[in-house]
Amino acid sequence: MATGSTHPPASDEEVEERFRSLLEGLRTTLPGVQVLFAFLLALPFQSRFADLTETQENVYYLSFVTAAIASVLLIAPSVHQRMRAPIDGVARRSYRHLMTAVHLSIAGTGAFGVALIASSFLVTSLVFDDTVATIGVTLVGALMTWTWLYMPLVSFSRDDENPAR
Repeated sequence: MATGSTHPPASDEEVEERFRSLLEGLRTTLPGVQVLFAFLLALPFQSRFADLTETQENVYYLSFVTAAIASVLLIAPSVHQRMRAPIDGVARRSYRHLMTAVHLSIAGTGAFGVALIASSFLVTSLVFDDTVATIGVTLVGALMTWTWLYMPLVSFSRDDENPAR
């Protein structure tokens, strides 16, 4: 059975392998979320922040909150392990725990996507106008939808149907 399979794993070792793979993926995602969140934390302390329009303030807050939510959700699976085993670690032998971690990761990625789009709108609207910002974030959103959703859920599922391709 493939590691990325949605079927329950056949063994405790497979649950452990899938969990390890998930945490490895999160180690590559979290720095992006953390950099964005750090930028958003510093932004209100910039002199130009007082010049934001009401729309820009609302978009800023949306970006800030969703980046914070993404951080919480994406960090949660590793926190679960630390809370369960303060010193030596506990094997992740629960399929339910694995699936909970996967769902938290997907939700965190969604929140990160919203934060990316909102912060892209904010920055672009500061440099250009809201029309250019809207076009820009539409392109970012379309690229995100294609690479984060369409490719793994549609394109790669075709490979599952015909492994010889």
